[in-house]
Amino acid sequence: MDIKGKVAVVTGGNGGLGRRISYALAKNGVDVAIIFKESDKEAEIVSEKVRSFGVNSFPFKCDISNSKDIKSMLEAVENKFHRLDILINNAAYNKWIPYSNLDKMTENEWGKMLDINLTGHFMCMKYSVPYMLKQGSGRIVNISSVAGVAPTGSSIGYAVAKSALNHLTKCMAVSVAPNILVNCVAPGFLEGTRATSNLEPSYREKAKDKSLLKKAADKNDVADQVLTFCKTDTTTGQVLILDSGRLLSY
Repeated sequence: MDIKGKVAVVTGGNGGLGRRISYALAKNGVDVAIIFKESDKEAEIVSEKVRSFGVNSFPFKCDISNSKDIKSMLEAVENKFHRLDILINNAAYNKWIPYSNLDKMTENEWGKMLDINLTGHFMCMKYSVPYMLKQGSGRIVNISSVAGVAPTGSSIGYAVAKSALNHLTKCMAVSVAPNILVNCVAPGFLEGTRATSNLEPSYREKAKDKSLLKKAADKNDVADQVLTFCKTDTTTGQVLILDSGRLLSY
């Protein structure tokens, strides 16, 4: 798909990875709606940078754990841009809770992790599909994690939500074919994101040291792969791991 002139929604667009993805889309001629829950100022800074690449961009506040918020946000995007072609499900929530500390994984924490990292993504996809079908095509890219592939990461709740998101990607690819393609990128440890800032310092160092490449995964690599999935016409239902070889070293 030629993405120049298309419109993308990027949830968590004001975060470390979200802004890299937004900039990459903008450099390829895509108008970008920056979706954020907190920090209006940061969201506006990202939108301003996106506009510097010669495309349109506006920030939209939305709590993706709230279906009404999602519907209102998508309506606002439609009113502003008059179309929706690409959805990047990047928003996430995590908290450092060691696997062995089951008492700390409360019902509220469990619910919040699934609401934001899984259910919110499903609802964003569900309510975006009708807008995409107006144009006759669309692309959805989910941002997962290697924690969804192996029992690792910040907590059991986060890992389970990401594992389910990987499978949801495949299920949605079946659901919305042939006009909408759905894929997923599963990064390993990334530096400079809100999610990884919640990790224990010792875990961050271990994640790099134990990878085959001895370094964190690269946000620009992730953004480039998101672009590839946005442009593809023949790839759907795939989960691609970008983790500097971490899973191979277990």
